[in-house]
Amino acid sequence: MIDFKDKVVLVTGAGAGIGQSTAAEFAALGASVVALEVDPERADRLQEQLGAAALVVAGDATSGADVSKLADTVSERFGHLDVLVNNVGHFVTRPTPFEHLTDEQIDDIYRVNLRHIFRVTRAMLPLLRAAETGASITNVSSIEGFRGIPQFAVYGAFKAAVTGFTMSLALELGPEGIRVNAVAPETTDTAQVPLDRMIHPSQRHHIPHWIPLGRFGTPRDTAGCVLFLASPLAAWVSGTVIHADGGALAAAGWYRDDQGTWTNMPVIKGNSLKPAEGVG
Repeated sequence: MIDFKDKVVLVTGAGAGIGQSTAAEFAALGASVVALEVDPERADRLQEQLGAAALVVAGDATSGADVSKLADTVSERFGHLDVLVNNVGHFVTRPTPFEHLTDEQIDDIYRVNLRHIFRVTRAMLPLLRAAETGASITNVSSIEGFRGIPQFAVYGAFKAAVTGFTMSLALELGPEGIRVNAVAPETTDTAQVPLDRMIHPSQRHHIPHWIPLGRFGTPRDTAGCVLFLASPLAAWVSGTVIHADGGALAAAGWYRDDQGTWTNMPVIKGNSLKPAEGVG
């Protein structure tokens, strides 16, 4: 059984969805969990869920000041960090053709999906180096970094960049015994992607046919991959990406429905109900 007793784990964006599940799973396996959450109400709920042993900080992973303060707090309380999970990410915009994106929107997509990974990782490196045994970093990315995603071109580009950063940093930090990996989930049912509201009831009977393993993801699916990568079971795994996607990357293909809408969800020809535009 995997045991994270005496390990200090930081999870960003831990107040909901994949981050919340990841933080809870680490805590259940004995880790001292540090959770960063931008929403104060979610932070309070997470603190109640994880209990007094956890350190839940209300702060923004995209803010240099908040990240610097968090690093100081972890240093003062624990003196080191064993596991960093860069979980924050979001589409930011609704489906938008690339040519219609403003510079401000592109900057926001960068800030939320890539820049914070640079910022948090750089701030936590001294603490990761201070760990008694080999530390690890896991970046939560997306399947959209490995396939085209129409009307989210910039989002897809930054998710692809997460892989490049992961691989290159793994080479830099490998000689120090620090492993760096990523997890790339397919569509996961979370507050950000509420499938019950996105897929009309008349279409839900198709779900078992849309992904090879017959369902969309749950936060715990991705959390399990993150825990594996942080565990001794992955002691010789670095610079790689685990695809938590139910086989979707092997099978996926984007196409346009009869109304001209790009989708990765099959629809019945002539059905007037639009499915949710592809997400991941």
